[in-house]
Amino acid sequence: MLSLFLVQIVLHGFLAKASLVTPTVTLDSAIVTGLSVGNVEKFLGIPFAQPPTGNLRFNLPQPIPAYSSDFSALEYGPSCPQQSSDPLKLPGNLNSEVDDLFNSLFSAVLPDDEDCLTINVIKPASASTTSNLPVLVWIFGGGFELGGTSITDGTSIVERSIELKEPVIYISMNYRVSAFGFLASQEVKDAKVGNLGLQDQREAFRWVQKYIKAFGGDPTKVTIWGESAGAISASLHMLANGGDPQGLFRAAFMESGSPISLGDITNGQKYYDQLVHATGCSESSDSLECLRSVPYPRLKAAVDATPNILEYQSLQLAWLPRVDGVFLSDNPQTLVKKGKVASIPIVSGNCDDEGTLFALASLNVTSETALREYIETTLIPNVSDSQVSKLLKLYPEDVTQGSPFDTGILNVITPENKRIAALLGDMAFQGPRRFFLQSRVGKQPIWSFINKRLKGLPILGSAHGTDLLNVYGSSDMTDFLIHFSTTLDPNGHADTLFPRAFFWPEYSDPDFKMVQFNDNPFERLSISQDDYRRDGIEYLIELFQDHPS
Repeated sequence: MLSLFLVQIVLHGFLAKASLVTPTVTLDSAIVTGLSVGNVEKFLGIPFAQPPTGNLRFNLPQPIPAYSSDFSALEYGPSCPQQSSDPLKLPGNLNSEVDDLFNSLFSAVLPDDEDCLTINVIKPASASTTSNLPVLVWIFGGGFELGGTSITDGTSIVERSIELKEPVIYISMNYRVSAFGFLASQEVKDAKVGNLGLQDQREAFRWVQKYIKAFGGDPTKVTIWGESAGAISASLHMLANGGDPQGLFRAAFMESGSPISLGDITNGQKYYDQLVHATGCSESSDSLECLRSVPYPRLKAAVDATPNILEYQSLQLAWLPRVDGVFLSDNPQTLVKKGKVASIPIVSGNCDDEGTLFALASLNVTSETALREYIETTLIPNVSDSQVSKLLKLYPEDVTQGSPFDTGILNVITPENKRIAALLGDMAFQGPRRFFLQSRVGKQPIWSFINKRLKGLPILGSAHGTDLLNVYGSSDMTDFLIHFSTTLDPNGHADTLFPRAFFWPEYSDPDFKMVQFNDNPFERLSISQDDYRRDGIEYLIELFQDHPS
C-alpha cells in the first residue's frame, strides 16, 4: 500500500514547459484557466468540496457551492495531512537506500494542508464539450495514511490515448487519509461520519458527473482506477449502496487491491482514545466535537504518534476503512459472498512479491518462535495456537519458497524475512484478489494479471507498486488500461486488418488465466494460471474472514 515513491521517477510531464496557448473551461459562471502542454491541457487544483476544516473536520464532505468567480487552475493543490513515519532501521546499505526512497515520497506529496479537497483534469487539447470522451478516475494509494495527486501525472496516459486514437480524460483527486480520513470509534459510528476518505472520493465522483462535460468527457463512461489503497477503495465503491454504483462509474481497474476483510468501526477505538488523550479532549462531554476544535499542530502531532505502516505491526493498520453502517454495511468479504457487488467489467491483478516491502518492518523476527508470537499478537490477534501451526506448515521456513519468489537462496536478510514477506503479500493482496475474482467469475467480465517485472530488485523483487511503472511508464499496461476505458475490454476492438499481437483472455473457471508481465525482452507478456500457493492462500482467506481488521 506504500508504493507511490516508485513512480516519482516517471513524472516527466509535471515539469513540462507550458506553451503560450491558454486553455479555459467554464464551470457554472466561472471561467477556469489551465495549462497547455503540447497536445494536452491540464486543469489542476480545482476545489471539488468545501474545505474540511473547522466544524467540517471529521465530517462528511460538503459539495462545493456553484463556481461564481474566475480562477486559475495551474498547479496541484496541497495533499491532505500526511502521517509522518520514522525511517526503517535496516542492515547495511539498505537503510540509506530505502530512506532515500521514502524521503523522495514525502518531498513529492508535500506540502500538505487540511484544506486539500481538490481535483485535477488532464484532457486532449482537441476535446470539446461535445466530444463525449471516456474518463479515467485515478485513486492514489499510500496505505490510507499518505499520498497525493502531485506524485503521479497523467499526461503520458492522455498522450498515449491520443496516439492510439482512443482519447481519454484523466482525473485525479485528493482525499483525506490517516486519522483525518479514517477516524474510527463508537463516537464516530454514532455520528455517522466514518470512512471520510472514501466519502471524499465519492464526492469527487459526483463532481465528475456534474462537470466533466465541460472538459469534453462523457459522464456515462467513467472507469475508476487505483493502486494499493486506491484499488481497495475502488473495490469498496463497488460494494457501497448494496452494489449500486449510482451511475457514477461503469468499470473498475484495480492494481494490488481488492475487498479486504474489515471489522466494525469500533475496532479502531483504542486509536481514537489515544488521540483524545493526547489532545486534551478526555474531559470533554463530546470528544469528537473537541477534536474538531483542537489546533491543527497539536492534532497532527497526536496523529503522527499513532502506529504507521512502516512500524512493527505493518499491514495491521491503525487507520483504514471499517464497517460503519453507512458506506459499508458489512465486512466487505461478506458483502461479496452475498453478491452485493456492482456487476461491472473489472481488471484486477497483483505484483508477484507484494509483501517484501512491508516485511522490512519486522526484521527483528528471526526465529519461528518469534514469528509465532508476531502472528498471534500482531498480525492476526486472537488466532489459536493450532491455527498458527497449520499456517506455518503451509508457509514453511524454507527460503527457497519465500518472497521474492523464485529467487532461491538469494535476498535473505534473516532466516524468516522471505517467509514473512510471503505471508504478508498473500494475506493482504493475493488472497483478497483471488477470493474476490473467484466469487464473481461468470457473473461479470473479469481480467486478471500478475506482474513479475523487476524481479532482480535486491530484497524487494517484483515488489508492491512496481506495476505502476507499467502504466505511468508508457508501457504495455498503459494500452490495456486505455482500451479497457474506451471499450470495456483490455484488448480493445478487434481489427481484422491488424490482428492483435497479444490477446488477454478473460478470467474464467476452471483455468483462471492471467496475463503475466515478464522481464524477458523476448516474452514481455505471457499467460499463466492463478493457482499458485493454493492451500496457503485459501487458509489465509479463511483466517482473515474470521479475524477481520
